[in-house]
Amino acid sequence: MTTRVNVLGVGVSVLNLETAVAAIADAVRARRRGYICVTGVHGVMEAQNDPAFRKILNDAFLCTPDGMPMVWMGKIHGHSEMHRVYGPDLMLDVCAWSEKNPCRHFFYGGAPGVAEALAEKLKARFPKLEITGTFTPPFRALNAGEEKQFVETIRAAQPDILWIGLSTPKQEKFMAEFLPKLDATLMIGVGAAFDFHSGRAKQAPRWMQRSGLEWFYRLCQEPRRLAKRYLKNNPLFALKIAGQLSGLKKYPMD
Repeated sequence: MTTRVNVLGVGVSVLNLETAVAAIADAVRARRRGYICVTGVHGVMEAQNDPAFRKILNDAFLCTPDGMPMVWMGKIHGHSEMHRVYGPDLMLDVCAWSEKNPCRHFFYGGAPGVAEALAEKLKARFPKLEITGTFTPPFRALNAGEEKQFVETIRAAQPDILWIGLSTPKQEKFMAEFLPKLDATLMIGVGAAFDFHSGRAKQAPRWMQRSGLEWFYRLCQEPRRLAKRYLKNNPLFALKIAGQLSGLKKYPMD
């Protein structure tokens, strides 16, 4: 179990890309089942008024620091080795690792055609990557027939890693519910990585990612969908963190 930093009640794993990939590699080799949440400000804020969702994050095999504020909180608590484990980067690094190691991949999520395009793009980039299938779900929850079909598809595909490309908290709740039902070792929720690596959407420049401004880039791209998320959650997160840090000496977070 990795060390975690308490960010408003959510235990964020003390990781960087190298140690995250190493933990995933160990789990695949040992066939240790679990799910991985790639978590930033949005996920932490969603968990504030949803105890069930907060428990899902805290019960994850890894809860990676997807956003820079998670990393900054780690640094404040003395974890100099903690760096951003960004979903799209994690996906690429795991795919690169699995070219040299036995690992089967399956992609679930995205709009129609996105999972297939993602598989094609990754296969072109990593020719030795073993991809056992894709599944595009409806926007709603799976009905009984669709769930049965999906479970049977995964049983036949037997992936080591099932990548989930839904929104937060939908993807985390899906992983927690379906992990016991599926013949897969790890489930990793990476959200927008499906759109980025399939070519459907553009990523923010690296300098914006490193400075914690990726949210602004994404807001400019999708203002109607993301305005409520960022313009409400980000200021509220800052206020709550300020309150948490003010009590740091009395209530240590680690």
